[in-house]
Amino acid sequence: MSEAERIELPKDYVPSEDEDFMNDRQKEYFRRKLMAWKDEILRESRSTISNLQEDMGALPDLADRASTETDRSLELRARDRQRKLISKIESALRRIEEDDYGYCEETGEPISLARLDARPVATLSLEAQERHERKERVHRDD
Repeated sequence: MSEAERIELPKDYVPSEDEDFMNDRQKEYFRRKLMAWKDEILRESRSTISNLQEDMGALPDLADRASTETDRSLELRARDRQRKLISKIESALRRIEEDDYGYCEETGEPISLARLDARPVATLSLEAQERHERKERVHRDD
C-alpha cells in the first residue's frame, strides 16, 4: 500500500472488538504504532552511538575506567536487544502488508486486540504463548 493509499485515522482511534478484525483501519493503526516504535528505537540508538563516541577519552583512574567500560557494555547489550526488536517490528510490518498480521502463528486464530496493542510484535495468542512458556519451563527443568 503506497503512502497515498494509506487510511485516514481519527486522532483518538483505537481498534475495537466491534469492528471486523484486522480491517484496513486496524492495520493502519498498528502500522503507525510499529513505525513510531521503530523510529523511537533508531533515535535512541543514534544517541547512544554519539554518547559512546564522546566517551572514548582515556580515563586515568582505573575505577573510573572500569565503571565506564561496565556502562558501555550494558548500553551495547541493550542496543543489541533493540536491534533484535527492530527485526521483529520489521517482520510485523511485513505481516501487515501480507495480511497475516494479528493472527496466531500456531493456531491461526486472531490475537486479541488488547494483546496486540500492548505487544504489537506478538505472533502468538495469549493461550499459545502460555503453552509455549510452559513447555519451555518443562524442558529447561530437565
